[in-house]
Amino acid sequence: MSDIEYTDEELEAIRSRKLAEIQRRLEEERRRKEIEMQREELLRSILTSEARSRLANLRLVKPELTRTIEDYIIQLVNSGRLSPPIREDVIKRILIELDEKTRRDYKITFKRK
Repeated sequence: MSDIEYTDEELEAIRSRKLAEIQRRLEEERRRKEIEMQREELLRSILTSEARSRLANLRLVKPELTRTIEDYIIQLVNSGRLSPPIREDVIKRILIELDEKTRRDYKITFKRK
């Protein structure tokens, strides 16, 4: 093993630091889960079942994009620019807008020898 020997006080200090770190991590995880539950509840209250289904299907393929769209919808509702219930056609329009903003056109040219 190790040649280092600790006194009882040093061992107790190490244990307390580790315990405090574990408690801090558990508290952060609990807060994160609570915020996520509130977010999900908000989305459940402002989206129709068809819109939730559309986002659930999208989440399977592109989870990051789904998160972005959900955040955007929450922002629009909170600012009053969009009023609930949010239907599936609104989700489709948002997807089309995002696609148009992020789409890149590629031009391929061939050089003949």
